[in-house]
Amino acid sequence: MTKTTNNNVLSILGNEVLPGISTTINFNIAKLYTSTKVEIPIIIERSKIPGPTVLITAGIHGDEINGVEVVRQIIAKKINKPAKGSIICIPVLNVFGFLNMNRFFPDGRDLNRVFPGTKNGSLASRFAYQFINDILPAADFCLDFHTGGASRFNAPHIRVDPKNENLVALAKIFNAPFTLLSKNLEGSYRSTCAKKGKNILLFEGGKSQNSSKEIAIEGVQGTMRILSYLGMLKTEFEVPVRDSDTLLISTSFWIRAKYSGLLHIKIPIGKHVNKGEILATITDPYGKMRHVVKATNEGYVINVNEAPIVYKGDAIFRITKELVNE
Repeated sequence: MTKTTNNNVLSILGNEVLPGISTTINFNIAKLYTSTKVEIPIIIERSKIPGPTVLITAGIHGDEINGVEVVRQIIAKKINKPAKGSIICIPVLNVFGFLNMNRFFPDGRDLNRVFPGTKNGSLASRFAYQFINDILPAADFCLDFHTGGASRFNAPHIRVDPKNENLVALAKIFNAPFTLLSKNLEGSYRSTCAKKGKNILLFEGGKSQNSSKEIAIEGVQGTMRILSYLGMLKTEFEVPVRDSDTLLISTSFWIRAKYSGLLHIKIPIGKHVNKGEILATITDPYGKMRHVVKATNEGYVINVNEAPIVYKGDAIFRITKELVNE
Protein backbone atom coordinates (compact mmCIF):
# COMPACT_ATOMS: atom_id res chain seq x y z
CA MET A 1 0.00 0.00 0.00
CA THR A 2 1.15 3.55 -0.76
CA LYS A 3 0.24 6.66 1.19
CA THR A 4 1.54 9.85 2.73
CA THR A 5 0.89 9.88 6.47
CA ASN A 6 0.09 12.87 8.65
CA ASN A 7 3.74 13.25 9.65
CA ASN A 8 4.66 13.51 5.97
CA VAL A 9 6.16 10.01 5.80
CA LEU A 10 5.75 8.47 2.35
CA SER A 11 4.90 4.78 2.67
CA ILE A 12 5.38 2.81 -0.54
CA LEU A 13 5.50 -0.95 -1.02
CA GLY A 14 6.09 -1.45 2.68
CA ASN A 15 8.91 1.11 2.85
CA GLU A 16 8.65 4.38 4.74
CA VAL A 17 10.48 7.31 3.12
CA LEU A 18 11.06 10.35 5.31
CA PRO A 19 11.28 13.96 4.07
CA GLY A 20 14.74 14.85 2.76
CA ILE A 21 15.55 11.25 1.82
CA SER A 22 16.77 9.91 -1.53
CA THR A 23 16.15 6.21 -2.09
CA THR A 24 15.41 3.51 -4.65
CA ILE A 25 12.78 0.86 -3.99
CA ASN A 26 12.58 -2.24 -6.17
CA PHE A 27 9.12 -3.20 -7.38
CA ASN A 28 8.73 -6.97 -7.92
CA ILE A 29 5.78 -8.57 -9.69
CA ALA A 30 7.06 -11.81 -11.29
CA LYS A 31 10.21 -13.73 -12.17
CA LEU A 32 11.66 -14.91 -15.46
CA TYR A 33 11.36 -18.57 -16.45
CA THR A 34 14.82 -19.07 -14.94
CA SER A 35 13.57 -17.90 -11.50
CA THR A 36 15.63 -14.72 -11.99
CA LYS A 37 14.08 -11.73 -10.23
CA VAL A 38 12.77 -8.93 -12.42
CA GLU A 39 12.96 -5.69 -10.46
CA ILE A 40 11.60 -2.31 -11.47
CA PRO A 41 13.53 0.51 -9.74
CA ILE A 42 11.36 3.25 -8.25
CA ILE A 43 13.59 6.28 -7.69
CA ILE A 44 12.31 8.59 -4.96
CA GLU A 45 13.61 12.06 -4.12
CA ARG A 46 12.04 13.96 -1.22
CA SER A 47 12.60 17.53 -0.06
CA LYS A 48 12.43 18.45 3.61
CA ILE A 49 9.93 21.13 2.59
CA PRO A 50 6.36 19.83 2.16
CA GLY A 51 4.83 19.99 -1.29
CA PRO A 52 3.12 17.97 -4.01
CA THR A 53 4.22 14.53 -5.18
CA VAL A 54 4.94 14.14 -8.90
CA LEU A 55 5.07 10.68 -10.47
CA ILE A 56 7.12 10.47 -13.69
CA THR A 57 6.88 7.26 -15.74
CA ALA A 58 8.02 5.83 -19.07
CA GLY A 59 8.30 2.47 -20.77
CA ILE A 60 4.69 1.32 -20.42
CA HIS A 61 5.46 -0.05 -23.88
CA GLY A 62 8.81 -1.79 -23.61
CA ASP A 63 10.14 -0.72 -27.02
CA GLU A 64 9.52 3.02 -26.53
CA ILE A 65 13.08 4.01 -25.75
CA ASN A 66 12.72 7.76 -26.16
CA GLY A 67 10.44 8.05 -23.15
CA VAL A 68 12.93 6.07 -21.08
CA GLU A 69 15.67 8.46 -22.20
CA VAL A 70 13.64 11.50 -21.11
CA VAL A 71 13.23 10.13 -17.57
CA ARG A 72 16.88 8.99 -17.49
CA GLN A 73 18.03 12.53 -18.28
CA ILE A 74 15.72 14.00 -15.63
CA ILE A 75 17.42 11.74 -13.08
CA ALA A 76 20.98 12.12 -14.41
CA LYS A 77 20.75 15.92 -14.43
CA LYS A 78 19.26 15.85 -10.90
CA ILE A 79 16.14 17.66 -12.07
CA ASN A 80 14.25 15.10 -9.99
CA LYS A 81 15.65 16.51 -6.73
CA PRO A 82 12.77 18.81 -5.74
CA ALA A 83 12.92 22.18 -4.01
CA LYS A 84 9.78 21.04 -2.19
CA GLY A 85 7.58 17.97 -2.18
CA SER A 86 8.53 14.64 -3.72
CA ILE A 87 9.38 13.29 -7.15
CA ILE A 88 8.99 9.59 -7.97
CA CYS A 89 10.64 8.40 -11.19
CA ILE A 90 10.04 5.03 -12.85
CA PRO A 91 12.03 5.05 -16.13
CA VAL A 92 10.89 1.56 -17.25
CA LEU A 93 7.46 0.29 -16.22
CA ASN A 94 7.28 -2.65 -18.63
CA VAL A 95 10.71 -4.12 -17.92
CA PHE A 96 9.66 -7.42 -19.53
CA GLY A 97 9.04 -5.70 -22.86
CA PHE A 98 12.15 -3.56 -22.42
CA LEU A 99 14.34 -6.68 -22.09
CA ASN A 100 12.97 -8.03 -25.37
CA MET A 101 12.51 -4.69 -27.16
CA ASN A 102 8.83 -5.57 -27.40
CA ARG A 103 5.75 -3.38 -26.94
CA PHE A 104 3.81 -5.98 -24.97
CA PHE A 105 3.94 -7.95 -21.73
CA PRO A 106 5.00 -11.61 -21.91
CA ASP A 107 1.32 -12.60 -21.88
CA GLY A 108 0.86 -10.75 -25.18
CA ARG A 109 -1.20 -7.95 -23.66
CA ASP A 110 -0.75 -4.22 -24.06
CA LEU A 111 -0.22 -2.89 -20.52
CA ASN A 112 -1.78 0.42 -21.56
CA ARG A 113 -5.08 -1.30 -22.32
CA VAL A 114 -5.57 -3.31 -19.10
CA PHE A 115 -5.61 -0.58 -16.43
CA PRO A 116 -6.75 -0.52 -13.65
CA GLY A 117 -6.05 -4.25 -13.76
CA THR A 118 -7.28 -7.12 -11.61
CA LYS A 119 -5.76 -8.88 -8.62
CA ASN A 120 -6.04 -12.39 -10.12
CA GLY A 121 -5.94 -11.68 -13.86
CA SER A 122 -3.20 -12.01 -16.47
CA LEU A 123 0.37 -10.94 -15.69
CA ALA A 124 -0.15 -7.50 -17.28
CA SER A 125 -3.45 -7.07 -15.45
CA ARG A 126 -1.91 -8.06 -12.11
CA PHE A 127 0.96 -5.62 -12.66
CA ALA A 128 -1.47 -2.80 -13.53
CA TYR A 129 -3.54 -3.59 -10.43
CA GLN A 130 -0.55 -3.46 -8.08
CA PHE A 131 0.78 -0.27 -9.68
CA ILE A 132 -2.59 1.50 -9.43
CA ASN A 133 -3.18 0.39 -5.83
CA ASP A 134 0.34 0.51 -4.37
CA ILE A 135 2.10 3.36 -6.19
CA LEU A 136 -0.34 5.74 -7.90
CA PRO A 137 -2.15 6.81 -4.67
CA ALA A 138 0.99 8.70 -3.57
CA ALA A 139 0.90 10.98 -6.63
CA ASP A 140 -0.74 14.38 -6.90
CA PHE A 141 0.34 14.86 -10.51
CA CYS A 142 1.61 12.44 -13.18
CA LEU A 143 3.79 12.74 -16.27
CA ASP A 144 3.89 9.74 -18.63
CA PHE A 145 6.26 9.53 -21.61
CA HIS A 146 5.56 7.61 -24.84
CA THR A 147 6.66 7.38 -28.48
CA GLY A 148 4.94 6.51 -31.74
CA GLY A 149 4.34 2.83 -32.41
CA ALA A 150 6.35 0.80 -34.93
CA SER A 151 7.89 3.07 -37.61
CA ARG A 152 5.56 6.03 -37.02
CA PHE A 153 7.48 9.05 -35.76
CA ASN A 154 5.42 11.43 -33.60
CA ALA A 155 6.13 15.13 -33.46
CA PRO A 156 6.59 16.06 -29.78
CA HIS A 157 3.17 16.70 -28.29
CA ILE A 158 1.04 16.42 -25.18
CA ARG A 159 -2.28 14.56 -25.19
CA VAL A 160 -5.09 15.72 -22.89
CA ASP A 161 -8.82 15.30 -22.58
CA PRO A 162 -10.37 18.51 -23.97
CA LYS A 163 -13.08 18.35 -21.27
CA ASN A 164 -10.48 18.83 -18.53
CA GLU A 165 -9.70 22.55 -18.57
CA ASN A 166 -7.11 22.17 -15.80
CA LEU A 167 -5.11 19.69 -17.88
CA VAL A 168 -5.34 21.91 -20.97
CA ALA A 169 -3.88 24.74 -18.88
CA LEU A 170 -1.08 22.44 -17.62
CA ALA A 171 -0.37 21.35 -21.20
CA LYS A 172 0.15 24.99 -22.10
CA ILE A 173 2.68 25.25 -19.25
CA PHE A 174 4.52 22.12 -20.46
CA ASN A 175 4.47 23.90 -23.84
CA ALA A 176 5.41 21.10 -26.22
CA PRO A 177 5.27 22.18 -29.88
CA PHE A 178 1.80 20.62 -30.16
CA THR A 179 -1.03 19.66 -27.80
CA LEU A 180 -3.48 17.09 -29.11
CA LEU A 181 -6.95 17.29 -27.60
CA SER A 182 -8.06 13.66 -27.48
CA LYS A 183 -10.44 11.68 -25.30
CA ASN A 184 -9.09 9.06 -22.92
CA LEU A 185 -8.96 5.48 -24.18
CA GLU A 186 -10.67 2.91 -22.00
CA GLY A 187 -8.16 0.69 -20.21
CA SER A 188 -5.33 3.21 -20.52
CA TYR A 189 -3.22 4.58 -17.68
CA ARG A 190 -4.43 8.07 -18.58
CA SER A 191 -8.08 7.02 -18.34
CA THR A 192 -7.54 5.37 -14.95
CA CYS A 193 -5.79 8.47 -13.60
CA ALA A 194 -8.76 10.57 -14.72
CA LYS A 195 -11.24 8.27 -12.95
CA LYS A 196 -9.19 8.48 -9.75
CA GLY A 197 -8.94 12.26 -9.89
CA LYS A 198 -5.23 12.33 -10.74
CA ASN A 199 -4.02 15.00 -13.15
CA ILE A 200 -1.83 13.48 -15.87
CA LEU A 201 -0.04 14.77 -18.95
CA LEU A 202 0.87 12.19 -21.59
CA PHE A 203 3.85 13.13 -23.76
CA GLU A 204 4.35 11.58 -27.21
CA GLY A 205 7.47 12.00 -29.33
CA GLY A 206 9.67 9.97 -31.66
CA LYS A 207 9.16 6.32 -32.60
CA SER A 208 9.70 2.87 -31.11
CA GLN A 209 13.22 1.38 -30.84
CA ASN A 210 14.71 4.78 -31.58
CA SER A 211 16.27 7.55 -29.52
CA SER A 212 16.00 11.14 -30.74
CA LYS A 213 18.03 13.87 -29.06
CA GLU A 214 15.55 16.54 -30.16
CA ILE A 215 12.57 14.67 -28.73
CA ALA A 216 14.37 14.06 -25.43
CA ILE A 217 15.11 17.78 -25.13
CA GLU A 218 11.43 18.64 -25.58
CA GLY A 219 10.42 16.11 -22.91
CA VAL A 220 13.01 17.22 -20.38
CA GLN A 221 12.42 20.94 -20.87
CA GLY A 222 8.65 20.56 -20.67
CA THR A 223 9.06 18.68 -17.39
CA MET A 224 11.24 21.49 -16.05
CA ARG A 225 8.55 24.03 -16.91
CA ILE A 226 5.93 21.97 -15.05
CA LEU A 227 8.17 21.56 -11.99
CA SER A 228 8.91 25.28 -12.01
CA TYR A 229 5.18 26.04 -12.11
CA LEU A 230 4.67 23.73 -9.12
CA GLY A 231 7.51 25.45 -7.25
CA MET A 232 9.54 22.22 -7.27
CA LEU A 233 12.41 23.11 -9.64
CA LYS A 234 15.53 24.13 -7.76
CA THR A 235 16.84 27.65 -8.37
CA GLU A 236 20.10 26.28 -9.81
CA PHE A 237 18.15 25.40 -12.97
CA GLU A 238 17.15 27.98 -15.54
CA VAL A 239 13.57 27.50 -16.72
CA PRO A 240 13.67 26.72 -20.48
CA VAL A 241 11.73 29.12 -22.70
CA ARG A 242 10.29 28.25 -26.11
CA ASP A 243 9.89 30.92 -28.79
CA SER A 244 6.23 30.07 -29.39
CA ASP A 245 3.21 28.70 -27.58
CA THR A 246 1.97 25.14 -28.02
CA LEU A 247 -0.49 24.67 -30.88
CA LEU A 248 -3.77 23.14 -29.69
CA ILE A 249 -5.00 20.52 -32.16
CA SER A 250 -8.69 19.64 -32.11
CA THR A 251 -8.81 17.37 -35.16
CA SER A 252 -6.36 15.64 -37.45
CA PHE A 253 -6.44 12.93 -40.12
CA TRP A 254 -4.24 10.35 -41.84
CA ILE A 255 -3.11 10.43 -45.44
CA ARG A 256 -2.89 6.82 -46.64
CA ALA A 257 -0.82 5.26 -49.38
CA LYS A 258 -2.67 4.80 -52.67
CA TYR A 259 -0.03 2.37 -53.93
CA SER A 260 2.33 -0.22 -52.49
CA GLY A 261 6.05 0.36 -52.89
CA LEU A 262 9.15 2.13 -51.62
CA LEU A 263 8.37 5.24 -49.58
CA HIS A 264 10.54 8.35 -49.99
CA ILE A 265 9.72 11.09 -47.45
CA LYS A 266 10.29 14.66 -48.68
CA ILE A 267 9.33 16.80 -45.65
CA PRO A 268 10.45 16.94 -41.98
CA ILE A 269 8.22 16.12 -39.02
CA GLY A 270 6.32 19.10 -37.62
CA LYS A 271 6.37 21.04 -40.90
CA HIS A 272 3.48 23.30 -41.85
CA VAL A 273 2.36 22.26 -45.33
CA ASN A 274 -0.03 23.76 -47.86
CA LYS A 275 -2.68 21.94 -49.86
CA GLY A 276 -1.03 20.29 -52.86
CA GLU A 277 2.49 20.38 -51.37
CA ILE A 278 4.58 17.28 -52.13
CA LEU A 279 5.05 15.13 -49.02
CA ALA A 280 6.60 11.96 -50.45
CA THR A 281 6.89 9.69 -53.44
CA ILE A 282 6.10 6.00 -53.71
CA THR A 283 8.02 3.98 -56.29
CA ASP A 284 8.26 0.36 -57.33
CA PRO A 285 11.63 -1.44 -57.02
CA TYR A 286 12.09 -1.55 -60.81
CA GLY A 287 12.09 2.12 -61.78
CA LYS A 288 8.78 1.87 -63.65
CA MET A 289 6.34 3.57 -61.26
CA ARG A 290 6.56 6.83 -59.36
CA HIS A 291 3.55 8.18 -57.47
CA VAL A 292 3.62 11.62 -55.83
CA VAL A 293 1.93 11.99 -52.42
CA LYS A 294 0.50 15.48 -51.92
CA ALA A 295 -1.08 17.20 -48.94
CA THR A 296 -4.86 17.19 -49.26
CA ASN A 297 -5.22 20.25 -47.05
CA GLU A 298 -3.18 22.85 -45.13
CA GLY A 299 -1.88 21.83 -41.71
CA TYR A 300 1.03 20.61 -39.60
CA VAL A 301 2.53 17.17 -40.10
CA ILE A 302 2.46 15.60 -36.63
CA ASN A 303 3.23 11.98 -37.54
CA VAL A 304 5.34 10.46 -40.31
CA ASN A 305 5.58 6.78 -41.22
CA GLU A 306 9.33 6.28 -41.64
CA ALA A 307 9.02 2.71 -42.94
CA PRO A 308 11.06 2.22 -46.13
CA ILE A 309 8.22 0.26 -47.77
CA VAL A 310 4.45 0.60 -47.52
CA TYR A 311 1.36 -1.23 -48.68
CA LYS A 312 -1.68 0.36 -50.27
CA GLY A 313 -3.83 1.75 -47.46
CA ASP A 314 -1.00 2.19 -44.96
CA ALA A 315 -1.13 5.41 -42.91
CA ILE A 316 1.86 7.54 -43.89
CA PHE A 317 1.19 11.12 -42.69
CA ARG A 318 -0.98 12.55 -39.93
CA ILE A 319 -1.88 16.18 -40.58
CA THR A 320 -3.72 18.67 -38.36
CA LYS A 321 -7.10 19.81 -39.61
CA GLU A 322 -8.30 22.28 -37.00
CA LEU A 323 -6.29 24.30 -34.48
CA VAL A 324 -7.98 25.76 -31.41
CA ASN A 325 -5.44 28.61 -31.39
CA GLU A 326 -6.71 29.95 -34.70
